[in-house]
Amino acid sequence: MASVSSRRGRRVKKKKSRIVRYSLDNLPIDTKTDWARLDAMRDEDIDCSDIPELSEEFWKNARLMPPLIPKTPVSLRIDPDILAWFRGRGKRYQSRINAVLRAYVEAHR
Repeated sequence: MASVSSRRGRRVKKKKSRIVRYSLDNLPIDTKTDWARLDAMRDEDIDCSDIPELSEEFWKNARLMPPLIPKTPVSLRIDPDILAWFRGRGKRYQSRINAVLRAYVEAHR
């Protein structure tokens, strides 16, 4: 452990960070999951019987949660009616435009 000074001048030990970052490609965990079987599985083969249907009440209380990644400022030309529609939905209209663009990209990857 490294030591640093405190406000009162006493030396205190500072813990070293133990945060380790992994990507999906280098996870060290040896699982018993049959990934090849899962990759070959069709959507129709997945048993969703234990997942409840989402009610109108659920969607009434749902909120858009933007991803916590840094944004890049850009200048973008948008048709006036499109911009008016997004602005008419209130604050954070630029975040909603970004969310729509993200959904489009994810659907077309």
